[in-house]
Amino acid sequence: MSSKQQRVKLNDGHFIPALGFGTYKPEEVPENKPLEAINLAIEAGFRHIDTAYVYQTEKDVGQAIRSKIAAGIVKREDIFVVTKLWCTFLRPELVRSNLEKSLKNLQLDYVDLYIIHYPVPMKPGEDLFPEDERGKTLLDTVDICATWEAMEKCKDAGLVKSIGVSNFNSRQLEKILNKPGLKYKPVCNQVECHLYLNQSKLLNYCKPKDIVLVAYCALGSQRPKRWVDPNSPVLLNDPVLCDMAKKHKRSPAQIALRYHLQRGIVVLAQSYKENEIKENLQVLEFELPSEDMKILDSLNRNLRYAPAPFGEGHPEYPFSDEF
Repeated sequence: MSSKQQRVKLNDGHFIPALGFGTYKPEEVPENKPLEAINLAIEAGFRHIDTAYVYQTEKDVGQAIRSKIAAGIVKREDIFVVTKLWCTFLRPELVRSNLEKSLKNLQLDYVDLYIIHYPVPMKPGEDLFPEDERGKTLLDTVDICATWEAMEKCKDAGLVKSIGVSNFNSRQLEKILNKPGLKYKPVCNQVECHLYLNQSKLLNYCKPKDIVLVAYCALGSQRPKRWVDPNSPVLLNDPVLCDMAKKHKRSPAQIALRYHLQRGIVVLAQSYKENEIKENLQVLEFELPSEDMKILDSLNRNLRYAPAPFGEGHPEYPFSDEF
């Protein structure tokens, strides 16, 4: 059973598998877990693997892909690999160097999709989260359109097949789309998106522009202590969602993922458990009736699990705008 059966066409002609496997690792997760999970995911049928320079799991992704190629389970072209440009590399002259670091970690010649992780630039240097002595984030000033031009050059150099963005609001997308001399539109905008933050306004903005929305935290996030309020509600325990799961003889996670797929959203699922990894792939096997979709729509409460506090106070902090 392969997620290859359902793919979404990007505005540059490439195709992205509709279901992806996320590899973000909270600090509290043991070091050996991501590699184990990525291996399990590829064996189970995931063909879209999402990582990022800042996750520090690129080496695990590369190792898993190489071992599965060596075992004859997949070819390189079967796997859709996504990684992301980090905020300390948003200056145009640094973009390619960050991509090259990622490619080295991944042991790959190219990635299928390269994304600007956040529109908030931070002070360049070795620190992923640079801070002053008071613990305040050291921010930078960069024209995001200049960053985008450097991304376009990476595509022209053959280092990436497609380029996109993440955590951009509509105003920031507009800035790129209206840029004089724009060569390539962003193919996607990867954002936090789940039943409690269903992003319907951003989705309605992106759809007619042929920009695919990709959902992270689709299951309500892994609740990492560093970033997520421990008092926030646990999405998968939502009574309406749990009742619907019982009705369809599915898990709450399967219903939560299926909801996005039916809205035309590419969705990332993440788990370290083999049974859950296999179960998440089964979302391609059933459909929710429109009345259930409406019920799920009504769960939206504009709750953001991951508000990225490191970017607050920057004029380009994306979550101050409505969408």
